[in-house]
Amino acid sequence: MVRAIILVKSPKKLIAARLRKVDSVSDSFPTSGQFDAVAIIDVEELAQIKDVANQIQKINGVERTETMVEVQ
Repeated sequence: MVRAIILVKSPKKLIAARLRKVDSVSDSFPTSGQFDAVAIIDVEELAQIKDVANQIQKINGVERTETMVEVQ
């Protein structure tokens, strides 16, 4: 199992709720600061992280994302 955190910049309200609808997103919540929401994703293989990030980037109102992969 691979876990990653995707930071999301979006002026849209309730973006965290929209993120929870994406497959592999185990949790999402709004944040203050440079990014507006965080999505925590759990996938089987590292290569799947890109697919999930692409799905998030296609959500209406998402301006940019930044992905961090958990290192163990």
